[in-house]
Amino acid sequence: MKQDLDRLMRERNLDAMVVMGRLNGNPPLYYMANGAKIIRARVIKKMGKPAILICAPIDREEAAMSGLKVVTTNHFDYEGILRKTPDILSAEVELLRNVFEEFGISGKVGFYGFLDQGMAYKLISTIKEKLEVDVYGEYEPNLIDIARATKDVSEVEKIIDVGKRSSTVMGDTLEFLKSHAIKNNYLVDKEDKPLTIGRVHQQIHRFLAENQLDVPEGIIFSIGRDAGIPHNKGNPTDIVELGKSIIFDFGTREAGGGYYFDMTRTFCLEYAPPEIEKAYQDVYDCIHLLIGAYKVGNDTCSYMQMACNFLESRGHPTLGSNTKNENGFATGLGHGIGLAVHEQPFFSLSAVDNTVIQPGHVFTCEPGVYYPERGFGVRLEDVIWINPDGRVNNLCDFPKELVVKISK
Repeated sequence: MKQDLDRLMRERNLDAMVVMGRLNGNPPLYYMANGAKIIRARVIKKMGKPAILICAPIDREEAAMSGLKVVTTNHFDYEGILRKTPDILSAEVELLRNVFEEFGISGKVGFYGFLDQGMAYKLISTIKEKLEVDVYGEYEPNLIDIARATKDVSEVEKIIDVGKRSSTVMGDTLEFLKSHAIKNNYLVDKEDKPLTIGRVHQQIHRFLAENQLDVPEGIIFSIGRDAGIPHNKGNPTDIVELGKSIIFDFGTREAGGGYYFDMTRTFCLEYAPPEIEKAYQDVYDCIHLLIGAYKVGNDTCSYMQMACNFLESRGHPTLGSNTKNENGFATGLGHGIGLAVHEQPFFSLSAVDNTVIQPGHVFTCEPGVYYPERGFGVRLEDVIWINPDGRVNNLCDFPKELVVKISK
């Protein structure tokens, strides 16, 4: 949480931190700017002091919505700087020089925010050369990643709202499928044309727009063999057939940027073959075992091991026994959800991902089994919140039903 930033800065002996860049696609800056709808900014925070937002004057009213102290670049005569310096890089560094002098920024300064790697290298190198600060950088998870991993109640309320709208989209999609007729074991529209995966994707995007959501990483709506490849989005030309497993997975976000939700359901239309029924039951039992076992203070890797042990007991290969495994349980168990669709904490068997479950964590639980050569895959995914009292809350209440009936 943001209240942890000073502690995290103290642990790194930072005197100040700078978060900068364009806001779009930049979760660290969005986080520090409290979601203000601005184009680009620099957020400056000294140890033990409130953050200050620096932006172009055209964004000053939107910036004020952040609740932070706002200083426009006009205060530093950025236009004059641009006219005197030979290039944008030099102007940016000169602006920072003036900002640091104005607010007494010195000593060890951490730099954060998303930027093209080459541009970031040039910027940081020039800052080290030209400004009298000790530049500090870190690889993930950095201090903002760690702060973001635990959410306050206001953040969780936004995630819950996106989750409710996501459930509406999933429900509307199933109703769309049910509006079709059956012919020769596949769905057809009113013109007797086969319904395709591509047409379903188009309809899902319409439902998302109606609910003011977007999906930057794309929609997974895949059938049969493609459902057996965890991140296969689905072949647009495939026909929606009865009795095949369909995986519907999307990481939805507030339109234009903001908090995410992530949910997955697997279903078969009209009927499910026995091997899919068994796999589904195994995954269903696994997710409920895990949700009942989550507890503050436990390592995330212990739950990945629990999932591997359980699914192996049901006859599925897992990453627990074979690190190169691509069938059965061949993915991680879950990940944090917030301003990025994948963020801290992560649930795997890797020591570098291991962390301790804490109040405020919001994460997915998504066991699955995948068999592309056998023509199916199964995944179920809910979002879990550990509330301030340490209680486990499932934020995804959409039903888990394998068979969806089409015929009236």
